[in-house]
Amino acid sequence: PASRKQLGLLEKKKDYRLRAHDYHKKQNALRALQKKALDKNPDEFYFKMIRAQLQDGVHIIKQPKDEVTPEQVKLMRTQDIKYVEMKRVAEVKKIERLKSELHLLDAEGKSPNKHLFFFDTKKEVKEFDIATHLDTVPELVDRAYNRPTIATLQKETLKGATDPAYLKKLAQQRKNQYDLLKQRIEREKAMFVIAQKIQTRKDLLDKTHKIKVKKETTNGPAIYKFKFQRKR
Repeated sequence: PASRKQLGLLEKKKDYRLRAHDYHKKQNALRALQKKALDKNPDEFYFKMIRAQLQDGVHIIKQPKDEVTPEQVKLMRTQDIKYVEMKRVAEVKKIERLKSELHLLDAEGKSPNKHLFFFDTKKEVKEFDIATHLDTVPELVDRAYNRPTIATLQKETLKGATDPAYLKKLAQQRKNQYDLLKQRIEREKAMFVIAQKIQTRKDLLDKTHKIKVKKETTNGPAIYKFKFQRKR
């Protein structure tokens, strides 16, 4: 502004004391590094010489690789097989328990049972009534189990649920149990394949000459033919 023209340009106030202190600090650090370089033994060795490297101007320390012996690898493979086998046996027990509870009644994928009736004439075939032949009511003909006769129904009252809504709910629960059983069977098969693959990798650690016969697949391990070696 014209009213402040006689005052000249504005200048930032300088702290000469702080600048001097920073300058002397840097000079002292440089002298200490020079002294350390002069006192250094040229034959001295320390591990960071081979463990560190410079990348984009930044020192990075190389991480040492884990070294294991073949015996240690075999032991780890054995532990893995034991763990997988333990989980597989637990699945087998659960599958057996579910099978004992469900008895595989009306299970999907199960081959349906066949009941053959033999007749002498075609007239008997035309007049054949399955409900009369089985001595039950027509509503129970489609059942493969729990199919009482008419005499049993007359002597005893009908036991169990009769409400259609409740029967539908029970059918859904039974279907869920079958789905769970199917999942557990597939899981047990997958664990069996995993155990076989781990065992194959463990066998490959031997130095015996081997030839691959079949490649590894999702449903099975690779197959190798090992050279016969007589052991004491």
